[in-house]
Amino acid sequence: QVQMAASGGGSVQAGGSLTLSCTTSGSIDALTGVGWYRQVPGKERELIVAAFVNRTSWYADSVQGRFSIAIHSGNNLLFLRMKDMKPEDTGVYYCNEVPVTPQNSWGPGTQVSVSS
Repeated sequence: QVQMAASGGGSVQAGGSLTLSCTTSGSIDALTGVGWYRQVPGKERELIVAAFVNRTSWYADSVQGRFSIAIHSGNNLLFLRMKDMKPEDTGVYYCNEVPVTPQNSWGPGTQVSVSS
């Protein structure tokens, strides 16, 4: 299984922007899909953005229009561009395959904090 690790988190004020990066141990082009997941305190980790090999993408309602996913296949890099951020975007962000299976491991994630 490919190993994926997110980075680039930090603290921003509401309305601000942040871009997260994700490195992969293998070829992104070989995967069915990749995505960004978010875990907020007290809740389970959830998929918020995904991109698929057929060049389609999916966004959770909570981030639609504010977040965008970008892939640099040549460098096996994945990005999450976030704008107009809200306090409810606060959480730990992870990147991983989509769909994720029990064989997938999770990196440490990157913390994003949005203050009002």
